[in-house]
Amino acid sequence: MVLYVPLLLETFITLKRRRGQEYKWFSPAILFFLISVIPSIWILELHHQENKSSDPQCKKLDSWNNVRSIVDALNGTLRNDTLKGIEHLLSSVCANDWILVLHQVLLILLIVGKWLLPLGGGVTRDELSQLLLIFVGTAADILEFTSETLSDIKDISPQLVYIILGVWTWSMLQFPLHLAVVTSRPDQPHEEEQKEEQDKGCCRNVLLKRHSTDIWNIAESLFIQDGPFLVVRLNVIIYFKVFHQMLVFFSIKNFLVVILNLYRLVVICLDVKPKSKNSSPTP
Repeated sequence: MVLYVPLLLETFITLKRRRGQEYKWFSPAILFFLISVIPSIWILELHHQENKSSDPQCKKLDSWNNVRSIVDALNGTLRNDTLKGIEHLLSSVCANDWILVLHQVLLILLIVGKWLLPLGGGVTRDELSQLLLIFVGTAADILEFTSETLSDIKDISPQLVYIILGVWTWSMLQFPLHLAVVTSRPDQPHEEEQKEEQDKGCCRNVLLKRHSTDIWNIAESLFIQDGPFLVVRLNVIIYFKVFHQMLVFFSIKNFLVVILNLYRLVVICLDVKPKSKNSSPTP
């Protein structure tokens, strides 16, 4: 509960001093929300890994019939108004399914919460829509990484559980950042920008501003998401000799994304370098 104090302070400061407006490049509300929730997810995951062998027979949420039977039993228990029965029914669901539900709810709350937050200074609705679409794809990749990879290692290595949770925590830091869509737009009109591009000294700066969104996307993919995901999955395949179709597929997917981002980075560098050397004022 102490971890909710920074979130309350941020709420007070935003409402009092900024009159409800979010920041342009960064969302402290999402950061403090993650700080308050992520430690609980760590505790649940580690507790589940340590107590897998002692788990009794449980009900899985892997079919509609199982879900419907649980809902029907819960409705009957609610009519009888017995807290003991409700507790017993909810605890009969597999712990792994509960944890997966919490991961899913957390990611959905981040996307919907960002959508409902007021726009920050300089953030347009077009940029917000792009950011939300990026969040959806990012959330799907993160959820697949944690659920599949943790289920793959099982009891092979407790140390690897810490590594996977650490990489998951690191990848969640993408959500407070807006750098992938919010760029520094020049204040001058388009005609003046074209004149500025003809000037040798300013050409490189203008091109870098144009490519700033791509550069931030590449950096996030290489260092926060696909790069770390690829390293962990290769470690699971090579060192722990875990091999199955989906693990190999997503490893190849992460590898292709890393290679394509590096290729994109080279294209951007080549786009900037020749113009900075060869461009000269027309006589």
